[in-house]
Amino acid sequence: MSSALRPPSPGREPLLVPHYRPISSHLAITPPVSVVIPAMNEARNLPYVFESLPDWIHEVVLVDGNSTDGTVEVARSLWPRLKVVPQRGRGKGDALITGFGACTGDIIVMVDADGSADGGEIVSYVSALVSGADFAKGSRFANGGGTDDMTFVRKLGNWALCTVVNRKFGARYTDLCYGYNAFWRHCLDKIDLDCTGFEVETLMNIRVVKAGLRVQEIPSHEYLRIHGASNLRAVRDGLRVLGVILRERSNRRALRRRVRHSPLLRARRGEVS
Repeated sequence: MSSALRPPSPGREPLLVPHYRPISSHLAITPPVSVVIPAMNEARNLPYVFESLPDWIHEVVLVDGNSTDGTVEVARSLWPRLKVVPQRGRGKGDALITGFGACTGDIIVMVDADGSADGGEIVSYVSALVSGADFAKGSRFANGGGTDDMTFVRKLGNWALCTVVNRKFGARYTDLCYGYNAFWRHCLDKIDLDCTGFEVETLMNIRVVKAGLRVQEIPSHEYLRIHGASNLRAVRDGLRVLGVILRERSNRRALRRRVRHSPLLRARRGEVS
């Protein structure tokens, strides 16, 4: 935070007055915000993505999945301060984990590179975090949200999987499989991401609940991909998401059994080993 000299009153010393950079009408100052954008051959979509990003962002981290269409060059021309990180592995989860590791901001925002997300919504996510939330989760089905890019089958699948997560993990989500999220960087230490595919978003949503972090849903509107075709496959990806849910549920039960039978807990209960 910089300061400025205010002209002194007669007979008094100059006063240092804090100089704040306005963000919006309801957010006056923010911690450093890093935006992570995983991209592979998205050169035609990037102008729309970067145009919507607020100029007060601390840094943009582009994770390049070995693009061959000039994605990196286009991105650098659009955001001169861009940080480019090459992706060594494969999959969206691997790209996000790589990007998270390169961030220096206190807040991390995940944004897709296909032009479906409105960067102007970032202020709402950051506002939720500085107001007390640990994880700001975008939702297309919260009041005020919406989507232009979901078939009936995908909506039905998302609803079913979301219902399972809510019941099994005590969450209150209205949307499960959406990649527009923001969180404090310290949350990464508590959710320990180990998923390389598209289902990483579901894994994050489950583990923030399991970790007891404060989650606030942010109404968000998903637009159609501008150029190119999506790699999403409703049945295939739905099954992978279901696999993550079942695995996390199994891990939770195993943890409960270990705690229930731990020597320390048994000693506290007065049980004899």
